[in-house]
Amino acid sequence: MSTFLYKIGKTAYNKPWHFIIAWIAILGVVGAFIGINGIHTSSEMKIKGTEAQRVLDQLVEELPQASGGQASVVFTAPKGERLDTPERIQAVTKAIQDVYGIEYVINPIEAAAAAGATAADANQAGAAAAGSQQASDTNQTASAAQPQYGPLIVDGNPVPGVMISGDGNVALFQFQFTVQQMSLPQEVIDTVVKSVTAVEQADLGIKALPSDTLVGKPAIGATEGIGIVVAAVVLFITLGSVVAAGLPLVTALLGVGISIGGAYSLSKFIPMTDITPALAMMVGLAVGIDYSLFIVNRQRRMILDQGLSAREAASRAVGTAGSAVFFAGLTVIIALCGMVVMNIDFLTAMALVAAASVFINVLVALTLLPALLGLVGERICSNKARKNNKEQVKAARQGMAHRWANGVVNRRWLVIIGVIVILGVAAIPAAKMKLGMPSGDTANLDTAARQSYDAISAGFGEGYNSPLLLVAEPSSSTDKITPEVLGKLVQAIQKHEDVSIVTPMGINQTGDIGIISVIPKSGPTDEATSKLVQDLRAKDSGIAQSNNVTLGVTGFTAINIDMSAKLAEVFPLYIGIILILSLIILLLVFRSIIVPVKATIGFLLSIVATFGITTAVFQWGWLHAWFGFDTGGPLLSFMPIMVSGILYGLAMDYQVFLVSSMREAYVHGHKGTSSVVEGYQQASRVVVAAAIIMVSVFAGFILTEDIMLKQIGFALTIGILIDAFFVRMALVPAIMAVFGDKAWSFPKWLDRIVPNLDVEGDKLIAELKAAANPKDTKDLKKAAPSRAH
Repeated sequence: MSTFLYKIGKTAYNKPWHFIIAWIAILGVVGAFIGINGIHTSSEMKIKGTEAQRVLDQLVEELPQASGGQASVVFTAPKGERLDTPERIQAVTKAIQDVYGIEYVINPIEAAAAAGATAADANQAGAAAAGSQQASDTNQTASAAQPQYGPLIVDGNPVPGVMISGDGNVALFQFQFTVQQMSLPQEVIDTVVKSVTAVEQADLGIKALPSDTLVGKPAIGATEGIGIVVAAVVLFITLGSVVAAGLPLVTALLGVGISIGGAYSLSKFIPMTDITPALAMMVGLAVGIDYSLFIVNRQRRMILDQGLSAREAASRAVGTAGSAVFFAGLTVIIALCGMVVMNIDFLTAMALVAAASVFINVLVALTLLPALLGLVGERICSNKARKNNKEQVKAARQGMAHRWANGVVNRRWLVIIGVIVILGVAAIPAAKMKLGMPSGDTANLDTAARQSYDAISAGFGEGYNSPLLLVAEPSSSTDKITPEVLGKLVQAIQKHEDVSIVTPMGINQTGDIGIISVIPKSGPTDEATSKLVQDLRAKDSGIAQSNNVTLGVTGFTAINIDMSAKLAEVFPLYIGIILILSLIILLLVFRSIIVPVKATIGFLLSIVATFGITTAVFQWGWLHAWFGFDTGGPLLSFMPIMVSGILYGLAMDYQVFLVSSMREAYVHGHKGTSSVVEGYQQASRVVVAAAIIMVSVFAGFILTEDIMLKQIGFALTIGILIDAFFVRMALVPAIMAVFGDKAWSFPKWLDRIVPNLDVEGDKLIAELKAAANPKDTKDLKKAAPSRAH
């Protein structure tokens, strides 16, 4: 591997414009494809095979008019005033009529007429069975603790889809689309929002608050650029040159531009969520800068320490550090691609796009970077840097890294116990980790989504933020869903302790399906709502058995509940997959049993501590003001899987660069703890710089308004801090010191069947020496790593 990469690096250095023009051409092709295909992303996150999705797919196929997405808008009057004054009612009803006139929005009056007598009879029977106030006028049938409300009456008739609170201060407008919301053209949603917010221009004190399903995701803004600025400063401090510091930034930005542009250009053909490109950018920037940093730093060290020319140093850096970059990138890619086996479409798209971003950045670091180094030439190291190098090397031997490594080695057991205790305490909150999807109740107080949620809760009860759609089917093929059966179902469901309102929606023409709307008393992320969904679905429940039906539950709330449950179920499986991968890859790279086991244990400590701290901050709300959110809530349901995959790959990056340096020191004669100190001293500076750069990039996403990116950015930031500074910089050298030379022992039978990947580049160096002195071929044999270790 190192010899092959050496040749690539040398060719790129000697013919820089061939590679530079090729990469620019690729960027141009990507841009052209975006222009042709456009950008197509959505907020859809569904998991095939879940009960809610199965019921929704069934509705789409058999009763499409009932399967469309639901949305709501809250109209509020100034505090202490009523909405149902003539002027305000006129403004509100006009806005509602405008919405009903928009394409893709179902007009309930027209829909009822088109549905015929079946739906009307079902509603009438359901109303009679459940009580007129329970179904026909959707008035308060819950306990006395529930808010009082009723239909909005205009000219003696109820306005379809609109309710008003008992004090007249809040009105809730609920409506349905003909398709699921993620399938709607954006201009339809924009038109709906424009229509309802028009009431605010009438200067009547009315405020229109669209629900969170109508509010677009915040765009990625300038806050992410803060991380790049910090990365630039760290690069300058580490490399000591503006030119050298600029190269990793240029290559990373180009790599991210190509990878994210490529994702957008394919979005017409590959469905992806709107968070997918942002996640790929987050990962691509971090690894792109770090991988180029490792190579440039190695080239400069070879120039300064060995006196090599910039050309030869660049070629050797690509062959040696480039090998480590290749395998480090491979670990990230494999960890991300491991998500594919879970067969969750939106997660698969996220993983593959992020993996493609890493792959492209690896290629850029191995080809474009040496080409740019060819343009820079000997200027990569200034005369001042060359002159001061000897003094710097001497100082480094007595510097902070040397003192830290000696301190860790001498107090190895204290360090091991201390790190385990600290990370163990940090992990405690993870035992209470709750997964869910963002909703209005966790949005910031100044957002329309949160204000809408609070207004609905105050005026009508929290349950109106978490509506459920029930589908009733006969248990026997000979039975039918009749209006009477539907009415009895409504009455039975209404008796559940967490049900506020039950409304029959209709029956299909063949009597195979009856549809019921259920409003819980609890909110969308409450345990009570999850229990209600489970109770309604239970085949052995009294409701299902007494009415000889099976009940399916769907709707936005049920889909999110099922998604969180499914992702929590597959999370241990995914962790198991990447732990096995960790052992295999590190065994191949380091030809050791102890090193892979140690690295895997270190990763487990990192990940549980990361989730513990993330739970304390985002679920319990600790220090929430520091991170720009107002209310704690469940952690993003797919965050643990995504963060575990990314953190595993990045943790192995640091493992490869740090421990390979220790192994290199061991191979070249440093024994026992001496190899640990020497290897640490050689690699720690660049590993620390790489970690700070990654932390800076990820931390920039904490400042976004999107709670999804905020949580992922925070978890990755904390994860890198923990893994780099607690595990790799402290725990790893301490454990390596405990085992000493035994850390490199390898069973002979395994040594014979495991290929030698030559990550450290020993074979390459030996071949170069042999080529320089053909008569002396002994160096080649001596430099090849011993199979006995």
